Amino acid sequence: MRRKPRIPPPPLPQLHGVDPVRVRLPAEGPWATVRAYLVERLSGAGAGVVDGMFGAGRFVGADGRAVAPDTPYAPGMFVWFHRDLPDEVPVPFPLEVVHRDEHIVVVDKPHFLATTPRGSHVVETALARLRRELDIPALGAAHRLDRLTAGLVLFTVRPEERGAYQALFREKRVRKEYEAVAPYASGLPLPTTVRSRILKERGVLAARQVEGEVNAVSRVESAERRGDLARYRLVPSTGQTHQLRVHMSALGVPILGDPLYPVVTDPVPDGDFRRPLQLVARALEFTDPVTGTEHRFRSARALEAWNSYGDWAGQ
Repeated sequence: MRRKPRIPPPPLPQLHGVDPVRVRLPAEGPWATVRAYLVERLSGAGAGVVDGMFGAGRFVGADGRAVAPDTPYAPGMFVWFHRDLPDEVPVPFPLEVVHRDEHIVVVDKPHFLATTPRGSHVVETALARLRRELDIPALGAAHRLDRLTAGLVLFTVRPEERGAYQALFREKRVRKEYEAVAPYASGLPLPTTVRSRILKERGVLAARQVEGEVNAVSRVESAERRGDLARYRLVPSTGQTHQLRVHMSALGVPILGDPLYPVVTDPVPDGDFRRPLQLVARALEFTDPVTGTEHRFRSARALEAWNSYGDWAGQ
């Protein structure tokens, strides 16, 4: 049985709380030099950008030394670099720490803040911000919450323990409860459990329900009604992408502020923080796999449309 190669520690420090990119050269290929491979691998950046990075010494090997563009191709070689960070509009809402100990950090994430670096959201993410603010470079995310969804997120302090906490979510040993504000529907019998198969295709913004084996299960309960609006308690037992948003839309009560369901709308400009999605991860309960402690956390985030619909809607 072939053993996985040992991955050396990154020779570059984090930049603004963001890890350097690691590239491992394939075992086989037609490339004569490291440059030839990186030009192909980073084709979206263009050869000129790659050459500029070589000239600035931004590609380094495991020893921390700059890699020259004419370095002979070596199968299995590791190369690190920091990508150019995108210009990001700061998310002007606090990231509240609900709990912190030597093993985990639980935060109450605001709307519009991504959990981990991805795409155009890199420095303005909960993970990068927490690494900087708490001075915990090794902090990692045990799971993710949609950028537009507010509420509780669990992070791990020690890399060697991350797998144990990630397994909680993978093995469905975490009880998660959400709250949402959506239209009131008099003909909708509640509580109800929605079971469907959700497909999320790469490069497609919205997920969709398809025929096939069920992979998404959500319990929907009514919490309170105010006129044409209602507050719903949502308890998912699976964790498909956009699951609650898809299921609420399928029930005919799409969550207020949802730009994807039931219809994909034009993206709002960067810096437009009006009308946040009215969905919050309200509760998180689990038995700590390291300490055995029973944890029960609750988000204090308010859903603005419920407290003042006119303010939320800009009326």
